[in-house]
Amino acid sequence: QVQLVESGGGLVQAGGSLRLSCAASGLTFSTYAMAWFRQAPGKEREHVATINLSGGRTSYADSVKGRFTISRNNAKNTVYLEMNSLKPEDTAVYYCAAGSDSWRIRDFSSWGQGTQVTVSS
Repeated sequence: QVQLVESGGGLVQAGGSLRLSCAASGLTFSTYAMAWFRQAPGKEREHVATINLSGGRTSYADSVKGRFTISRNNAKNTVYLEMNSLKPEDTAVYYCAAGSDSWRIRDFSSWGQGTQVTVSS
């Protein structure tokens, strides 16, 4: 019954910005940590960012620190990923996930469908 629906992906030139959204239903949103992962072609899925239940603590992969910001609005059951200064190497399918306050795939029980982000050079 848990559903995570993502939006906001698309094509952007290097240096540009995108904001991804993930709307959650079927769970008590405020009791779950939320995270973003991504998977580039031919690569394993990797952690991007995690935000704790209240939104007061965040963590990021080194590759996106200073460029990406994860946030959540518990009243709207939505988590966001603001992506700035995008690089071609950010090109990937981005997935929203709900679970524990972790960076590990195994700690997230629910996943969105993924949304494509393509950064052109």
